[in-house]
Parts: sequence; structure tokens; C-alpha cells
Amino acid sequence: MKTPIANRLSSPADISSTVALPAEHVFTFAVADFYELTKPRLNFLVVLTTMAGFCIATSGKIDWILLLHTIMGTALTAAGASVLNQYMERGYDALMPRTANRPLPAGRIAPLDALLYGVILASAGVMYLGSAVNFLTALLAAVALVIYVFLYTPLKRWTSLCTLIGAIPGAIPPVMGFTAARAHISIEAMSLFAILFLWQMPHFLAIGILYRTDYARAGFKMLPVVDPGLKDTGCQIVMYAMGVIPASLAPVGLGMAGWIYGLGAMVMGLTYLGYGVNCAHESRRQSARWLFLVSILYLPLLLAFMMLDRTLP
Repeated sequence: MKTPIANRLSSPADISSTVALPAEHVFTFAVADFYELTKPRLNFLVVLTTMAGFCIATSGKIDWILLLHTIMGTALTAAGASVLNQYMERGYDALMPRTANRPLPAGRIAPLDALLYGVILASAGVMYLGSAVNFLTALLAAVALVIYVFLYTPLKRWTSLCTLIGAIPGAIPPVMGFTAARAHISIEAMSLFAILFLWQMPHFLAIGILYRTDYARAGFKMLPVVDPGLKDTGCQIVMYAMGVIPASLAPVGLGMAGWIYGLGAMVMGLTYLGYGVNCAHESRRQSARWLFLVSILYLPLLLAFMMLDRTLP
């Protein structure tokens, strides 16, 4: 499939066919494309939530070397998952304007190269966690990888329940941080999982509304695509945003954080819910955009409050 003219003209291969580029420039383009395949901006959130889980689980002084190992292994695994996801969806990405110029659909990186790159990164990440952190954290990383690549990715073309499945690997990173620090899973770790799981649903449904035309063009069965009136989408946004409030307050009851965190969690949870209700009521792109932006601010602020007011012994 041919890519749009603007996309083809931005490809290093096409540019070099008309203008002789120095070898170092071609190399720079290639490095940039391989880096783009890892979705660094998206995976920054994965690393951030893993760090938060580690810090929350740590009593006393933070083991910075262990935290660094945890970050490295998590980042490698997440990067590998992103590459493999794009490898599997390269044909569908070519159908959507917002993804058509990615390295694979634009033809700047060969599929086999991307496959090998993804396998190497993901394998290195899991093995690194197993050797430098602990087996449990490596196992959680492997589970998240398998669910994301082999369940969530293909299910996007079959059922709107894919978002629920995709929220599972998205909620595992803070648990990985917790197990990296404590080497076991506890109810406190699962409370972090619950917060991340519930938070993701309004976040991703808002994205689904924003890009529903693209998703429909690629044949992805996201809920906003199969729900033309967005009534079910709106109901789910409100339901999950409501669930975020008690889930975010659970750490106070579990002795993980104090009343300062609890007050902040309540205010932020009600704000998140308010924007979710507005999005459900208006069912417009602008309200979905506001919900998306609020969701991006909500999570790091909540985790920052929890880390600053942590009381876990």
C-alpha cells in the first residue's frame, strides 16, 4: 500500500533517491526511526508508575541501585512490547493518517528488522529483571508483555472488550515496582493495580472518541467505534471514573498514605469524575480532549501525593 505523498517525501529512503545524503545523516535517520518504534513518550508513563510503586513500597532509604535496575529492565521490556505491537499492526497503521508515517508502515524499517529488534528488547528486559532485580518482577513483566502483544493487540480487531484486556498490562508496572522493592505481592500492591486499571478506562475511551474515525478505518473494534451514539461509552466513562475514587482512597485505609494524600485523592478523583460526566453528557471531541488532558495530569499528581505522604512501614 502506498503511503501519502507527504509521508513518502519524509522518508529518508525517498529523500536519498533524489538528494545524495551523507552516510552519517542516513544513519541518524535510522537511529531516530528505531527509537521512535519504542514509543518513548508512552513508555515514560510505564517507567514513572514503576518508580512510584518502588518508592511507595520502600521503607527508609531508597535503594537507588536496585531502582535503577528496575527502571532499566522495565524500560527495555516496555520498549520491546511497543515494537512488537507496531510490527503486528503495521498494515493497519498504514490505513490511519495519524500512524501512516510511522517507521514500519512508511517503509523506513523492514518488518523483519523490527521483529528481531522487538524480540531482543523484550527478552533482554525480562532477563535483566530476573537477574538484577528478582524472579517475581521478571514474571510480572513477562505476563504484561504476553497480554499486551498476544491478547490486546489482536483483540482490537475483534471485540470492544480489548480495552479491558489492555488495561491489565497497563496496571502491572506499579506492582512490578512494589515487588522489586519487597519481593512479594501484597494487598497494598494490588491497590496500586486497581487504581491504574480503573484510571485507564476513561483515559483510553477518551482517546477512542478522539480517534474513532481512524480506528474505524483500520477496522479496530474500539467501543466508541461500535457505539455510534456514544451512550455506552459515556456510561462506562462515568462508571470507571466513579470507581477511581474509592480505589484511590484505599491506600489510606491500608496504611499506605496519610490524610494529606487522602484529601488530594478525593479532590482529584471528583475532578476526574466531573470531566468524565461532562464527556458522557456532551459526547463531543472537545469534551473528550479535556477528559484526556485531565487524565494525563491526574495520575502523576496522585502518585506524587502518595509518595510524599507514604506511611507504609
